[in-house]
Amino acid sequence: MSDELLVEVTDHVAHVTLNRPKVLNSISHDLDVELAQAWDRIDRDPDIWVAVLAAAGEKAFCAGADISGGTAADASRLALGGGLTGLGGPLRVLTKPLVAAVQGYALGGGFELAMCADIIVAADTATFGLPEVKVGIIGECGVMHRAVRQLPHHVALAMVLTGERLPAADALSFGLVNEVVPFADLDEAAMRWARRLTAASPLAQQAAKHAVLKGLQGSLETALSTKYEPIEAYAGSDDVKEGRAAFTERRAPRWTGR
Repeated sequence: MSDELLVEVTDHVAHVTLNRPKVLNSISHDLDVELAQAWDRIDRDPDIWVAVLAAAGEKAFCAGADISGGTAADASRLALGGGLTGLGGPLRVLTKPLVAAVQGYALGGGFELAMCADIIVAADTATFGLPEVKVGIIGECGVMHRAVRQLPHHVALAMVLTGERLPAADALSFGLVNEVVPFADLDEAAMRWARRLTAASPLAQQAAKHAVLKGLQGSLETALSTKYEPIEAYAGSDDVKEGRAAFTERRAPRWTGR
C-alpha cells in the first residue's frame, strides 16, 4: 500500500484511511486499485471481523473521483465503481460489516462510498451531495441508484436533480446516517460502533448481512422462502457451539470466527 491509503488491523478491526487530504481524498486510479486490494484482504482474512473506513483531514471524507488530468475516464473502477462503491466495475459487496466515519464533503462517488457502509457515523460538519448535474457530468452514476434506495424518494430526487447538498443533521433525520457527533469525537464514535460489532459473532454477522442484502433483491415472499448458504454453513461452526455454551454458563462468549 502507498501512503495514500493507510490500512492497520487491531483487535479484529481493519482501519482503512483515505489519505489524500490535499485533493479532498478524491479517488485516483491508483487509489482505486489499492482500495480494491484492501477489500480483498479484509474479505479473505478470518481474523478481520469489522472494517472502519475513514479519511484524513477535516475538509472532506471523499470528493469522488479524481478527474484531474482525465484520470476518471481511465480508471478501472475496481473499488470506486460497480465494485465496492458502484460506478461501473465488477459489482461486489464486502462480506464483513463496514463502518464509515464521514466528515466534511462526501460528494459524488464519495457519497456512494459512504452509502456502501453498513453503519455511517457523521461529523456535524458532514455534507452529502450529488453535484453531477451542476457540472454537466453524468455517467453510470451508481450513486443515484443507491441514494434513491437509502433516502426518501423525493429527497433523493431533489438531490439528484438540483445537485444541492444534504447536511448531516438532515441525513440523520432521514435515516441515512446512524449517528452525528462533533468532528472531534468522530474517530471515537466510529470505534465505539466497531467495538459493538466485534462483541457479536463475526460469522453470524456475515451470514446475516449476506441474507439481508440478497433478500432485498427480490420480493419478501422470495426472501422468506430462500435458503442462504452462509446461514446454513454457520449452523455447524464453532461460534454456534460457543454461543450456546456461553448462554448456558452465563458468561460473555469468546468468538473465534470459525
